[in-house]
Amino acid sequence: MSKLLTDLIEALRCLPGVGGKSAQRMAFHLLERDRERGLRLSQVLGQAMRDIGNCSRCRNFSETPVCTLCASSSRDRQVLCVVESPTELAAIEQATGYRGQYFVLLGRLSPLDGLGPQELGLDLLADRLAEGEIEEMIIATNPTVEGEATAHYLAQLARAGNVRPTRLAHGVPLGGELEYVDRGTLAHAFGSRQSLD
Repeated sequence: MSKLLTDLIEALRCLPGVGGKSAQRMAFHLLERDRERGLRLSQVLGQAMRDIGNCSRCRNFSETPVCTLCASSSRDRQVLCVVESPTELAAIEQATGYRGQYFVLLGRLSPLDGLGPQELGLDLLADRLAEGEIEEMIIATNPTVEGEATAHYLAQLARAGNVRPTRLAHGVPLGGELEYVDRGTLAHAFGSRQSLD
């Protein structure tokens, strides 16, 4: 196998979920059947790597200094949803009617991985909270050990800025049956139960 072909296969392995065999199939497909779209992929990929950065207000991916969500006058500026990644922001946008603002951490507190408050941009978040416009901060971190630690830190940051922290509900999924829910999820849902008024 040529060095260039080997390099192409290795380059494709950087994608999540793509191992050696999948990368080889992709490379062979592009070279055998789809060279035109392969060239288009390389052009768009190169341009995206050069031109997409992070929004200066929310840290989401953006081609401009301030992303379209932050620049929009139709968004509710009194509510801020904090997420771990742009993937989660996209999921919330697609699945809900949320019309507030966002802040993207680009990770979660994990001292073992070298991710502390500075790496998550929490100084920028504190500055946004200090502006006085935000009344509620929705904490939408994942229910992992690191996500919960991050949520606790974010709640303290919100309270220090006189902002009401709220947390996304976790527990039994809609349409789920209790006998099929794992023990940890069921215990969390049971402990976080709410009264029906």
